[in-house]
Amino acid sequence: MEEMIELEPLTKEYVDFDTFSKSDFRVVHIKECEAVPKSKKLLKFVLDDGTEEERIILSGIHSYYEPEELVGKKVIAILNLPPRNMMGIDSCGMLMSAVHNVDGEERLNLMIVDDTIPAGSKLY
Repeated sequence: MEEMIELEPLTKEYVDFDTFSKSDFRVVHIKECEAVPKSKKLLKFVLDDGTEEERIILSGIHSYYEPEELVGKKVIAILNLPPRNMMGIDSCGMLMSAVHNVDGEERLNLMIVDDTIPAGSKLY
């Protein structure tokens, strides 16, 4: 039996190159990952973003991943979003995921990249 895959429609609105260029997408290395206490969805990531400072990002993907399976992975993040306070913790960026539905059930895949790409590498 063939699975029914549903995707969101493509966005019809264009973004000019200058606006796109302001987005700072980088490869980040997951140094630590843990469930956020009192939250069913949030995971707290401690990331190496290629600078000397550790970066904290929270992501609501706990129903798709367990923290221990993500430690050591390299993923894609947008880093120049303003900090957002969630559960008393400032989240400084957003991890990129692909989302689709299969037979009416949402699926999410974190954008895990090749381990040989250095943390901090910029995406264009």
